[in-house]
Amino acid sequence: MRSLSTKLKTEIGKTVEVAGWVNSRRDHGGLIFIDLRDHEGIIQLVITPDTPEAFQTAEGLRDEFVVRATGMVRERAPELKNPNIETGEIEIVVDELELINKSEPLPVNTHDEGDISGEELRLKYRYLDLRRPSMQQMLKRRAEYYRFMRQYMDENGFIEITTPILANSSPEGARDFLVPSRIHPGKFYALPQAPQQFKQLLMVGGVPRYYQIAPCFRDEDPRADRLYGDFYQLDCEMAFVDDGEVVRLALEPLIKKLVTEFAGKELVSEDVPRIPYREAMEKYGTDKPDLRYGLELIDLSDDLKDCEFKVFQTPCVKAIRVPGGSKFTRKQIDEFTELARKNGAGGLAYILYENGDVRSPIAKFLKDGELKAIQEKTGAQDGDAVFFGADERDKVNKVLGVMRIAFADALGLKDSQKVALCWIVDFPFYEWDEKNNKLDFGHNPFSMPKGGLKAIRETENKLDIVADQYDMVMNGLESCSGAVRNYNPEIMYEVFGVLGYDKEYVAEKFGGMLNAFKFGAPPHAGCAFGIDRMLMELLDTKSIRDVVAFPKNGSGIDLMMESPSGIDDGQLDELHLEVVEDE
Repeated sequence: MRSLSTKLKTEIGKTVEVAGWVNSRRDHGGLIFIDLRDHEGIIQLVITPDTPEAFQTAEGLRDEFVVRATGMVRERAPELKNPNIETGEIEIVVDELELINKSEPLPVNTHDEGDISGEELRLKYRYLDLRRPSMQQMLKRRAEYYRFMRQYMDENGFIEITTPILANSSPEGARDFLVPSRIHPGKFYALPQAPQQFKQLLMVGGVPRYYQIAPCFRDEDPRADRLYGDFYQLDCEMAFVDDGEVVRLALEPLIKKLVTEFAGKELVSEDVPRIPYREAMEKYGTDKPDLRYGLELIDLSDDLKDCEFKVFQTPCVKAIRVPGGSKFTRKQIDEFTELARKNGAGGLAYILYENGDVRSPIAKFLKDGELKAIQEKTGAQDGDAVFFGADERDKVNKVLGVMRIAFADALGLKDSQKVALCWIVDFPFYEWDEKNNKLDFGHNPFSMPKGGLKAIRETENKLDIVADQYDMVMNGLESCSGAVRNYNPEIMYEVFGVLGYDKEYVAEKFGGMLNAFKFGAPPHAGCAFGIDRMLMELLDTKSIRDVVAFPKNGSGIDLMMESPSGIDDGQLDELHLEVVEDE
């Protein structure tokens, strides 16, 4: 049986057999034309009354019926060639036509043309949605993506090793999915949020370089760039590495190749910058900056420290210069102001520079020297706008970080054919948990604090301790997270001790790792790339659900399989569980 593809062009004059779905049917009286579709494309079938059985079968065909046809390939007449499909120069004159299976009228569109069905309906009938050519192409590209990564990792000395799915609970920063044990009543497995502990144990086991395309499970709320429940990451680890730069240099070429060779896009810079976390927050208001555009945050606190404008009488005043921003409409500025308010600001002060003049509701409150300092410090020119944030420093950074993205969207600064990469380094080891009013880990307890035991013991303000941790950012999306690992039991006890956890707690939670570390654990470091999220960016899809064959919807429900679902009492009894209804 032959696939539908351009290779049929080499079969002119020969008899072939093809099979697929009826993409469309056209009855021209004495002739019936069928566009037959499979995963490779479309070929036109011609059925004539000279083959009465085939003609009779063709008369009863409808869209999406499954058929098999045998016939001779011939070149189309010049005036009948179709330049819009790859096989538009040829057609098959059918001798035999077999109806394999019928189809009911479809609830979703299986073409990329016309109105694409809504996402909820497409996910309910995902097996039909996958027939669309763009979805078929996505599946092929995803397979190619996997091959590309595996080839690079294999060529660079990494060994592919799978790790357990039924594991123990570990604090990765999200909720676990728990699996009750039937044979050990009252105890639970956890689906791994990441293979973190296992890959570290592989380093203790003498593996020099490990990787896998690992399934991970996190009970986090879904969003456009994050799948609910299960997702995949390129997980890797390197032994005898105590400097994160070694890992970054080892994996960075892979990502650059994925951008240029796999996706055919342009790198904004061949040199991938390393930006310390605190610098990123001060310049971009986020630890995931999109470097395809500038719009940096400019600190005016010193320039406006004696300002009489009440709004600017705060610990921190910053601004963003928006080139061409004077053309924003009143409605756009109102929308920007509302967005700032939603993110905690009292409002959004601004200055517009037009025809050599300053236009702003706040200009009358500022001295000439202050206006001059603002223009000089921001570099604002005629046609630009400057927007301000004033409050506590962290809040200003957060609000202007959100506004920076909104301005870029409004000005169309995100070129989809360009990719800007950067590494964010030197994350805080600890952070203050406002919700629970206590100190907590900034990321996870497995990272090595820079300075080791000495830093933990001697740094008075624990928020000043820096972890040898790093993220790669791709066009404003976190695509990778990694760190030099804490492989020393004494340091492990100490970092937990800062948060009030005793040795017994640490031993209970991480006994397997701690015991392993007592037997000559080498220094090691690694990272994990969110390959679903990266593929979304590389293929220019709007939602991460469009790069996965069978995703759940935005509420975490599998509409196709009707999951999650209830289970019967017998299953509950086996697992020693009882469902307690919410009051």
